[in-house]
Amino acid sequence: MSQPSRSQTTVDERTARRVAEEARETEWRLPSFGRQLFLGDFRLGLVHPHPRPDDDARRRGEAFLARLTEFCATRIDPALIERESRIPDDVVEGLREMGALGMKIPERYGGLGLSQLYYGRALMVVGSVSPALGALLSAHQSIGVPQPVKMFGTEEQKDRWLPRCAKQISAFLLTEPDVGSDPARLRATAVPDGDDYVLNGVKLWTTNGVVADLVVVMARVPKSDGHKGGISAFIVDMAAPGITVENRNAFMGLRGIENGVTRFHDVRVPKANLIGAEGAGLKIALTTLNTGRLSLPAICAASGKWAAKIAREWSRERVQWGRPVGEHEAVARKVAFIAATAYALEAILDLSGQLADDERNDIRIEAALAKLWSSEMACRIADELVQLRGGRGFETAESLAARGERGVPAEQLLRDLRINRIFEGSTEIMHLLIAREAVDAHLSVAGDVIDPDASAATKARAAAKAGGFYARWLPTLVTGAGQRPNAYAEFGALAKHLRYVERASRKLARSIFYAAGRWQGKLEYKQGFLGRMVDIGAELFAMSAVCVRANADSSGLGPLSGSIVDGAGEANVPGASAVLLADAFCRQARVRVEELFDGLWRNTDEMDVKLARAVLAGDFAWVEEGVLDPSIPGPWIAPAEPGPSERPSVHRTIG
Repeated sequence: MSQPSRSQTTVDERTARRVAEEARETEWRLPSFGRQLFLGDFRLGLVHPHPRPDDDARRRGEAFLARLTEFCATRIDPALIERESRIPDDVVEGLREMGALGMKIPERYGGLGLSQLYYGRALMVVGSVSPALGALLSAHQSIGVPQPVKMFGTEEQKDRWLPRCAKQISAFLLTEPDVGSDPARLRATAVPDGDDYVLNGVKLWTTNGVVADLVVVMARVPKSDGHKGGISAFIVDMAAPGITVENRNAFMGLRGIENGVTRFHDVRVPKANLIGAEGAGLKIALTTLNTGRLSLPAICAASGKWAAKIAREWSRERVQWGRPVGEHEAVARKVAFIAATAYALEAILDLSGQLADDERNDIRIEAALAKLWSSEMACRIADELVQLRGGRGFETAESLAARGERGVPAEQLLRDLRINRIFEGSTEIMHLLIAREAVDAHLSVAGDVIDPDASAATKARAAAKAGGFYARWLPTLVTGAGQRPNAYAEFGALAKHLRYVERASRKLARSIFYAAGRWQGKLEYKQGFLGRMVDIGAELFAMSAVCVRANADSSGLGPLSGSIVDGAGEANVPGASAVLLADAFCRQARVRVEELFDGLWRNTDEMDVKLARAVLAGDFAWVEEGVLDPSIPGPWIAPAEPGPSERPSVHRTIG
């Protein structure tokens, strides 16, 4: 059976863009707080009052959290996972027995049927003990087999696969050795043959792939008679002949993660295992990620909360120059940043999760912003915690314990969190993805004006349509509630921050309009501008989430109010202190926003691009002289030609 050569999988930029664009969900059937934010329309009513879970969701969620917390506290040794780079099988078995593999699977299929809110809280608990274990659970349930089958599977597929997913581990296989965020070049193929598809290809960085029982595989179906073709999604049983897990990959962090290289050679997959239609694979993947991305903010929020605890305790205990180090301004600023940002991470996680549960809003932008902002800020927190701890922050937990001190794994936190800026869409890709959604309203009315393939008549019609849109839209960006002194008065001390968000939202929209007029079709190449634009929106979203959460917490109406219990068994309600923390966070965020606004127009982007081209051309190779390269020799990208494996499989099953 012939396979495409590398040259056949080379595509031009326009084709790659078309494939990505076709996979986008183009319609906005529900309102979106994030989308309107970028249009200068601050719709606070979409997120305020803070949504809360219903009594049944709360009851089931709290009962499971109690069991899970006890299990994690008594049955999991995080130091052992770090030392041996493996999660013990008995830990996975214990989680399986309590239903943790089926947290998001409906009860009718044998799962727990937890809400997104409580699923996120559960990942926080697990992730605080072992981020690697959090990755195992989230890769299985957020992007593995359960989610796409729930959303796009037939009733027969749900009946067949979801009960297995409640007990077995799954994985999601998209990335290939030479294909990352550019799916148009996907090489894995699924060729129709009778009642089956024959699957061939190599997948890289398959999280859970080493221990998975079931996987979702993205592969290209060739177009032929009776077959639309295109990138499609298949459920594959890892027990099928022809599957080889060729390597278990090792990383700087998440050392217990079961991530590998998986080769498929003439693997027969029944047609009944096709999810959705042929050619719908990327749309299924992107739609799944709309909520699937919220697993990463859960891990980030857990890390932020733990870092706040360590920063508080250490900065109070460590004394230098006659005072606790936390009382010195240089350290106090770090403590304040960690505490305020930890609160914001939790606020974003809970708000996004409850919005997903309510299903009243389109949250594709909110989930993407949550993933982007949380992964970046959690890494900053980890870096500041290491700095705050000094030499002890660089020392491993086991080394600290061996010499008689508390074994605080601060350096491990930094290593474990770093991947979140790459997982499920790198920061750079997230900037572009969110920017595309943010400018969608402009492209929908004026896209043909800048389309080089559009005819003169089409451009003229588009210009007239755009003129009408902007005539109505631009006047709304001049004044708004942010300029009224009494606006958002119900938020008390936080009202001024919401007024700022409203003003900044309109300013951001004006900046986007100006950039579109200035660069037109070249705007998509101005990635520095687009990245800062998205970062401004992310900060404004974070400020909104924090103000809404603090307002709810201070009045006892937070999403978990009435269920937060401390170690002494007494209610631990934030109360007025939440407003103080939110005020501090918003002040810090406003400084970052102003710097980003300044950077929209005052930057070195053009010079950087020019310099980078010269660097790539070898003009400055002399800078590299005088050092040795310690890299292990080998090709930059491993060969991944289809064919039988020449290696023994390292795949294993648990239980």
